[in-house]
Amino acid sequence: MKENSAKENKKSFKMPHALVILFIIILAATIMTWIVPAGEYARVENADGTMVVDPDSFTWLENSPVSLLSIPYYIILSLKSKSNLMYTITFAGAAFHMIAQSGALQVAVGMVSNKFRNRTYLLIPVMTTLFAVICSTQAVNHFIAFAPIMVVIALALGLDSITGVAIILLGGAIGFSTAGLNINTAVLAQTIAGVPVYSGLPFRAVCFVTFLVVTNLYLVRYAIRISRNPELSPVYTLDQSREERQADFSAFGSMDWRKISILVALVASLVLLLYGNITMGWDLEEDAALFVVLAVAVGFLMGFGPSRIASEIVAGCKTMMGAALLIGMAGTISSVMTAGGITDTIVYAAGQALSNVPEFLLGPAMFIINILVNFVIVSGSGQATAVMPIMAPLADILGMTRQTAVLAFTFGDGFCNYILPHSSALMGILGAANIPYEKWMSFMWKLFLIWILAGSVLMSVAQLIHYGPV
Repeated sequence: MKENSAKENKKSFKMPHALVILFIIILAATIMTWIVPAGEYARVENADGTMVVDPDSFTWLENSPVSLLSIPYYIILSLKSKSNLMYTITFAGAAFHMIAQSGALQVAVGMVSNKFRNRTYLLIPVMTTLFAVICSTQAVNHFIAFAPIMVVIALALGLDSITGVAIILLGGAIGFSTAGLNINTAVLAQTIAGVPVYSGLPFRAVCFVTFLVVTNLYLVRYAIRISRNPELSPVYTLDQSREERQADFSAFGSMDWRKISILVALVASLVLLLYGNITMGWDLEEDAALFVVLAVAVGFLMGFGPSRIASEIVAGCKTMMGAALLIGMAGTISSVMTAGGITDTIVYAAGQALSNVPEFLLGPAMFIINILVNFVIVSGSGQATAVMPIMAPLADILGMTRQTAVLAFTFGDGFCNYILPHSSALMGILGAANIPYEKWMSFMWKLFLIWILAGSVLMSVAQLIHYGPV
């Protein structure tokens, strides 16, 4: 009897809601400000006009622990600072809710899904490679709007919603983390480290292909397993209740002029989104405005009046509130640690720890340390300006090339973002697809360990070949 009771208790355990997990991390960060000594680096402007830390300027400060009672205040400050991304998520939800009401996307997917139903092993690598190439220069959070589309496609192919978002997230992770073309992360890190910008691309191409092959093998294997036995999916129950899941797409009617017009508006908006972000310097404010226009345009194409359009927009926005709150709260962790003066202390401790690592493990160790720092400083540019002024000269002392230090930074900053509950790219896409964080992690944790292993091997190779500027 006792054994059965223990088994039942074990089975009944449920992962807390993502907001609860995030609050626990915020609470832990606050407690750390009472335990970890405060310290600070001086910030100076380098030759390129970027504010970076002076690696020789670290000083201990008087502790300034953050009160537990002030957590709500820091949460509100974080919500304020993340408002542009929250608006983007919210209005993307409104636009895709409107499109879902029309049935246009479902009919289009139904028309092509049969052609690929038995060829997921081909479709998945093609799509992940596409997102990897695009995200070699762009942040993954610009593709939050694609999440509902990929979920519809995945469900139509007999897969699950996790496969749909994984195509974006995993492909984007590879491009963002390995390509070395992103101005706000890799190029900034190379500039700070004094390494020629856009250098080292041949070895990065090897890293890109290696991660792409490993990741696609994992994802295709998962997709095939789910297609054969859907009950194995972590989101099986959730997917069964999705409006998008229709065994017979004819339930949405035939492709008429309204649906065609809506699909044209959708494609035109997504093309404009890509063009604006890549070539016109658009940011999240422009993205959010585009989704507002798309929502209204689709409403009129469906023949709705202004009041009906307004009601549907409100309904669509409601579906994204959970994701928006997660994204808004995420910045609280960094704000609390900065207020407590312990962010620079953690960076300083990371640098000190590296000096005690055996030479043959320096590459993997620097990669792991950048992962740990990324838990504290999620912003890629913020982490680059805090870490690279320390890691670059430290690499000289330890006998590593600065290019290897930059590679460790991009690996650590990039791949870690796809397990962190305070990563805006991850939580935004999961929110747009209505996938709970804990369900994602049940799929993702093994792959993340594989990424760490693959990254460590590649870092060892980089160290062995004295990976340089060429």
